[in-house]
Amino acid sequence: MTTDAMEIDALVREIALDAREASLTLANVPTTQKNQAILRLADLIEENTDSLRKENAKDLAAAEDNGITQAMLKRLELSDRMISDMLAGARQVAALPDPLGELMETYNHPQGFKIEKVRVPIGVIGIIYESRPNVTIDCAILCLKSGNASILRGGKEAYYTNIALAKLVTQALEAYGLPPKASQFIPTKDRSALNTLLKLDQQIQCIIPRGGEGLIRFVSENSHIPVIKHFDGICTLYADKSLDIAQAKDIIVNSKCQKPGVCNAAENLLIHKEVANEALPQIAQALRTEGVGLRVDESARSILDNQGIDSTPATDEDWGTEYLDLILSVKVVDSIEEAIAFINQYGSSHSDCILTTDTDTAESFLSGVDSATVYWNVSTRFTDGFEFGLGAEIGISTDKLHARGPMGLRELCTYKFKIVGDGQIRT
Repeated sequence: MTTDAMEIDALVREIALDAREASLTLANVPTTQKNQAILRLADLIEENTDSLRKENAKDLAAAEDNGITQAMLKRLELSDRMISDMLAGARQVAALPDPLGELMETYNHPQGFKIEKVRVPIGVIGIIYESRPNVTIDCAILCLKSGNASILRGGKEAYYTNIALAKLVTQALEAYGLPPKASQFIPTKDRSALNTLLKLDQQIQCIIPRGGEGLIRFVSENSHIPVIKHFDGICTLYADKSLDIAQAKDIIVNSKCQKPGVCNAAENLLIHKEVANEALPQIAQALRTEGVGLRVDESARSILDNQGIDSTPATDEDWGTEYLDLILSVKVVDSIEEAIAFINQYGSSHSDCILTTDTDTAESFLSGVDSATVYWNVSTRFTDGFEFGLGAEIGISTDKLHARGPMGLRELCTYKFKIVGDGQIRT
């Protein structure tokens, strides 16, 4: 190990030790004190917008020099919308009930003592993410409110912006007497810092990666710490035979086009054969108007060719591809059963939607699709912690253990059992 690598290794270990110590204090901080720090952070962001934009400009200039895509540049930019969302998220999280200490279950033992199951923090949470600087604030406030210390490892693309935001988090913590090490940003772009972080299972209780599939797979394969994750977002819309075509068209276009480079954007469209001839050309024309390329099966291609609408033959690989672009795969299916089987085979258990006016069919879909979020006549773009009333999200999980879907305050908690008695012994 080189001298530089040794210094980074020591730095990350020190951060983790400090975070563990801070987490023990933070677990018992009054709700009011945490809320005051979160609200102060929102004020600091508002007061320092100009200086934050200057730091963000450094990141944007470096990204352009490195040939980053326009879609990634947009995610990196500290826009008015991003700042507004950070402020709204912080203030909403401060207004939410504190999950800590919540009584989940209680049991009175036959021998006279009481068993209570209550929410407590997980401890130290490491968040590893890529270009979006708002993640720094979202994760810091959610961890703070839920009593967890956070270690933030942002991507090199947003390095200067993240450093500036992390300093504001520290100021907010100090302003209300909270441990300044309760939220720390790893101040290096060196990849070796991540390798060290993922091995510190004695100090860190949970890792949450946010970013592309490559990053998430690397974290999952190299972490000694439990990882909560989703690899990709292969979201599917199923247009049932009982759909409202006009409504369905709007939902499909929104799910695909409103922001195509994100994990809750649609990648597949299934359409029932009984309405395909009528509905598919209208839907396809609306998508083509938005610049969407269509990759279609033989049945769909035949229908679209007859209407003079351009498309490309789909391959089996297309059904399981997350395009993150203005591309949509289209397949005609014979039944709701075939649609459900398709989604459970090719989907990523993220977000899937049925478009129908038939209640029984919708309920079959909502029950049969094995995904974290399932929709009935609603755009998949709503899979988001803020939209779900969580204030913000620390990530989206497609796992089935502990947390699933957008993760807010309760998903950042575990529980303990409190047993209170009066001298009982087991015989």
